[in-house]
Amino acid sequence: MRTTAFVFAAAAALMSTAAGAQSFSACVDGLRASAASAGISSGILSDALNIDAPNEDILRVSQVQPEFKTPIWDYLGFLVDEQRVADGRAMMQRYDDVLRRVERSYGVDRHVVAAVWGVETDYGRETGRNFLPHALATLTCASDRRTDFWRGELLAALKLVQNGDLRLDELYGSWAGAFGQTQFIPSTYQRLAVDFDGDGRRDLVSSVPDALASTANYLKRAGWRSGEPWLIEVRVPGGYSGPEGRGDKMPIADWARYGIVRADGASLSGGTPAGLLLPAGAAGPAFLVTRNFDAIYQYNHAESYALAISHLADRLMGLPPFRTAWPTDDPGLSRAQRLELQKLLLAAGYDIGEADGKIGPASRAGIAEAERRFGMEPTGRAGQKIYRALGGR
Repeated sequence: MRTTAFVFAAAAALMSTAAGAQSFSACVDGLRASAASAGISSGILSDALNIDAPNEDILRVSQVQPEFKTPIWDYLGFLVDEQRVADGRAMMQRYDDVLRRVERSYGVDRHVVAAVWGVETDYGRETGRNFLPHALATLTCASDRRTDFWRGELLAALKLVQNGDLRLDELYGSWAGAFGQTQFIPSTYQRLAVDFDGDGRRDLVSSVPDALASTANYLKRAGWRSGEPWLIEVRVPGGYSGPEGRGDKMPIADWARYGIVRADGASLSGGTPAGLLLPAGAAGPAFLVTRNFDAIYQYNHAESYALAISHLADRLMGLPPFRTAWPTDDPGLSRAQRLELQKLLLAAGYDIGEADGKIGPASRAGIAEAERRFGMEPTGRAGQKIYRALGGR
């Protein structure tokens, strides 16, 4: 009986797999037909949508977004580390003329534009390895969320090739379809990309001027106010229970009546509307954030992301790290420390694969095993405690 049941179960699994493959293939055929009706040439379609199975890695990664899953001190620890600050200052010096012209043209502070570049792709070093048509076809035909959105982005990407802005072999980016130096999704690229270097193409992949100007154009359209701040670190009194949140704004000077003071000791002044952001509660760093912070937020719809951009921009301007420490006894690691942690794990005999500075499932499993060895709670998190326990300095 159990043998018969096993055979039936195996047959059912095979039938389900075959049905899934047929459904995916039919969906991709439908995408080809829709794109052809929209004017995409058969030559482009034959190369772009030559896919017969979904990309399982894309589906797996789509379930996790670090902006919403990672502790804020870990998230900022690797996004705004000293290496990214130093590299950003070097890149700002290298592209000083371009950034100043972008600032004059769009009214957006050049340090913020450079910070977006730094956080999104490490100043063009990591733009993504996923072939966009395949990634977007996977999300359209094998995901159960936002399928109409992914379908629209796929069509927009193919139109960029059809219209001559890009070549098909330049469409490589993130799992979610963002690509180029500052990671525009295709529909945003269509709508807001600009030709700033004057070569007749809107090229956010190879042209740094086009990418930086397009980012400034995006922020301007998102409501950027020239000359206004974006982030002010403050301190709140003990037991604070007053207004909180980006949406509850009042003039900066008015926050003083709640006992809030600037972290640098200067007086709160000015009438720019600002809300109070407490990303780790009243015991951690606190910030007054303005409409310019909201414009940055529009780039990725996560307060942690907007905080990373804002803080990196401040660091590029020469401001110090946050004056208030995060309320944790196990802070996050920089990218250099993450790489060193992986090397320490490998040296200690943990099979985590290659040391690349990126903490994936294998690294988390190794960290958890090491934590058990040291009598720590097995979290799998790359923090200072396990780093030091393994000999990190």
